[in-house]
Amino acid sequence: MLNQLTISELTAKLARREVSARAATQACLDRIQSVDGLIRAFISYDAADALAQAGEADRALAAGQTHAQRPLLGVPLAVKDAIAVKGQPLTCGSRMLEGYISPYDATVIEKLKAAGAVIFGRLNLDEFAMGSSTENSAFQVTRNPWDPSRVPGGSSGGSAAAVAADECIVALGSDTGGSIRQPASFCGCVGLKPSYGRVSRYGLAAYASSLDQIGCLAKDTRDAATVLGVISGPDPRDSTSAPLPVGNYAAGLTGDIKGLKLGLVKEYRVGGLEPAVRQALEAAERQFTRLGAELVEVSLPHTDYAIAAYYIIATAEASANLARFDGIRYGLRVSGSDPTELYCRTRGAGFGPEVKRRIILGTYVLSSGYYDAYYLRAQKVRTLVRQDFQAAFDKVDAILAPTTPTTAFPAGEKTADPLQMYLMDIFTISCNLAGLCGLALPGGFTEGNPRRPVGLQLLGKPFGEETLLRLGHAYEQSTEWHQQKPPLAG
Repeated sequence: MLNQLTISELTAKLARREVSARAATQACLDRIQSVDGLIRAFISYDAADALAQAGEADRALAAGQTHAQRPLLGVPLAVKDAIAVKGQPLTCGSRMLEGYISPYDATVIEKLKAAGAVIFGRLNLDEFAMGSSTENSAFQVTRNPWDPSRVPGGSSGGSAAAVAADECIVALGSDTGGSIRQPASFCGCVGLKPSYGRVSRYGLAAYASSLDQIGCLAKDTRDAATVLGVISGPDPRDSTSAPLPVGNYAAGLTGDIKGLKLGLVKEYRVGGLEPAVRQALEAAERQFTRLGAELVEVSLPHTDYAIAAYYIIATAEASANLARFDGIRYGLRVSGSDPTELYCRTRGAGFGPEVKRRIILGTYVLSSGYYDAYYLRAQKVRTLVRQDFQAAFDKVDAILAPTTPTTAFPAGEKTADPLQMYLMDIFTISCNLAGLCGLALPGGFTEGNPRRPVGLQLLGKPFGEETLLRLGHAYEQSTEWHQQKPPLAG
């Protein structure tokens, strides 16, 4: 089935004219019709527009354009509904932006269009990317394709579920504290969070500007490398994007990792790991050793403070970023007798409970008398976390770690206890605090029926994506986990 192919498999068939982009896109649309009533990964999609884009791709192929020139020509790609695509809805999973249509393309979308991708569909997320389960969306709850009674992770849960369920070939997501890597692990696909500054954030609805990064969810590491090569690079519209050349990431996937040093973090060997996660991590350590990597213990001594620092910094930035949703300029407007009443009514009706919680917390830590005690101190901890990683990367090329303490948990289990939900990010947030790159990989399955995917993650130096992908690809190709499909009946 065409919707089950990877990018490299599909583009090879398109290049040989064995299949058409229109047929591949139709296969994805048929799959959505078949399974998304259960999975609920898509908030919206426009089938006619998708097929029209696919027809343009077929005409380009017929005219002699190649995938060397346009690497994603004819590849159906869906987008997390926090990234702007001109003429498509941009809701961020919130009533605040219900019915809003983006008037412009994000930089990553411009690059994907130039590369020939068929960009269709808006994927569900926790409202304004604030959550770890995709249960905070104002519109629907997304389910895990491997076990619909469980969550797909978040906030890019719709993206991960769509890729795992073969509703699209590849998807875009965003990662502020693990929002690509955690759902990738829960859904059994590959999730790539690039280094901060590697990919332009222009056109991404801001949650926490110093932490947000656009990345992708894919079926294998080669697909992730291909997409990264397309969307990377400096952008004058994003002053935080790094003026660095774009590498040929896919070309570095040689399978040879002999001599590379892989760090094992002493502080990550905690007692709360689900047995399946611990077993998968130990099996991965043995597999990397067989592949020729050298395992080295490293220490990240400020790990215990990272999650508290993250939730101060992230909420403070969210408080500032979401101040623009005031009922005046765009989005929801609930009338009031004066501006204050208008603001209160609009924000009260437009934002859900989790977004309100984080805005209130962020406003508090930025307020007079508390700024130094909380926000300034959190920034100092962030510096210590970054220094911990710098010291570790003096010894190793990358770090192997769990992505989350558990596999996908039952829907509704943690919604009443925000602290327990926040603790699901314990292994992912430090990557964002330090501006590192991170790669989530399928690492096995739980026993029993239905099985649940178990994820691993590799953490790399800032702008060290080549090495990270090389390690991930070698592990992936020596195992079979990425080839497994959920038992999802059409």
